[in-house]
Amino acid sequence: MTKKNKKLDKLTTFGVACLVFAIAGFVGWLYEFIFYFLNSGMKTFYYRGANFFPWINIYATGSLLIFVLTHKLKDKPWLVFLISVISTGILEFLSGYFILELTGNRYWDYNTEIWNFGNIGGFVCLRSVLCFGVSGLFLMYLVIPKCIEIAKKSDKKTFVLITVTLASLILFDELYNLMFARVLGLPRSNYFYRKLGFKYM
Repeated sequence: MTKKNKKLDKLTTFGVACLVFAIAGFVGWLYEFIFYFLNSGMKTFYYRGANFFPWINIYATGSLLIFVLTHKLKDKPWLVFLISVISTGILEFLSGYFILELTGNRYWDYNTEIWNFGNIGGFVCLRSVLCFGVSGLFLMYLVIPKCIEIAKKSDKKTFVLITVTLASLILFDELYNLMFARVLGLPRSNYFYRKLGFKYM
């Protein structure tokens, strides 16, 4: 078996998952950064997410959900698209609903945005799930294969060290802003981004 075609061991597979986790969260942040600039009439840049790193957790979570649900269906792109639309739609709706119920805060509200057709309670809309469906295709047929290719071409220990370190830094950033800063009374990411002149959502 050639190096190109060999199967990944569990540790390297975990490294690939960490890399996908980081990439998907960043792409989601970039998507929202651009969308909310358009939503403002191209007048204002908003910093999205709750971290120092440009990364949003629901996109990273959604990417892993899509992979788990569709990795055995890669010969049927239409099914990958459909499952991506349905699964991320459910994830987005439930996340928004329970965040509101548990904290009293809305992290997004499609009632106030452009292109919000098919809007359900402000938590999910057709535009968002169609974008997630297309993103699912890019994820399964471009991003993950490229990450696997990088893993196979790299030194195993170096690849795993870099990807796990990257994911760990992101998770620490997430935990700091969600928990540690609140408990210890430390400044959160939104404080610093407001100081830099960004409006925060």
